[in-house]
Amino acid sequence: MKVEKIFEYFPNLSETQRTQFRQLDILYKDWNQKINIVSRKDIEELYLRHVLHSLGIAKIQEFRDGSQVMDVGTGGGFPGIPLAILFPNVHFTLVDSIGKKIKVVEEVVAGLGLENIATINARVEEVPGQFDFIVSRAVAAMPTFVHWVKGRIKKESVHDRRNGILYLKGGDLSEELQNYKTVEIFDLTDYFKESFFETKKVVYLPLKFKG
Repeated sequence: MKVEKIFEYFPNLSETQRTQFRQLDILYKDWNQKINIVSRKDIEELYLRHVLHSLGIAKIQEFRDGSQVMDVGTGGGFPGIPLAILFPNVHFTLVDSIGKKIKVVEEVVAGLGLENIATINARVEEVPGQFDFIVSRAVAAMPTFVHWVKGRIKKESVHDRRNGILYLKGGDLSEELQNYKTVEIFDLTDYFKESFFETKKVVYLPLKFKG
């Protein structure tokens, strides 16, 4: 999939944003040769499997200017970097416990000239502060993830949707989510037509969830 597909799904991008999305392919291919963090198959499908997948969160939730979002277990910078390009006036904190992954994230962020990203090489339990939303791509089962981010979500919401977790997941989630009565699940096939998204979902769990 080419970068132009991103522009079709998100037609209101500025020229700066389009340039940044175009640069992702070059930057990741370059850094992946030095520090391998994305599989060869995935790097060839960067815009489908990583960039567009990350932007699925934006189809569910538009972040307001000035809000704060934490990406837990960001890996090579997903979903945080594509979302930071899309929302230049939102502050993103990208967290990963593996140093070489954060190194790549920092280099890509510098290459893109993004000024709305902070990076932290630590476990999420060690990260200070609170956030409007916490985003992630399937780094753990939801009960484990909820435990990790306890106390990290602001109580006061500035969005219409209550603050909480926005989680990119795939497959059958019924067992994993059975104890969360207020969870909402969004199928990404409602927004993207590529077959890759047939099992892909965004899971939203508000702060005051009922277990």
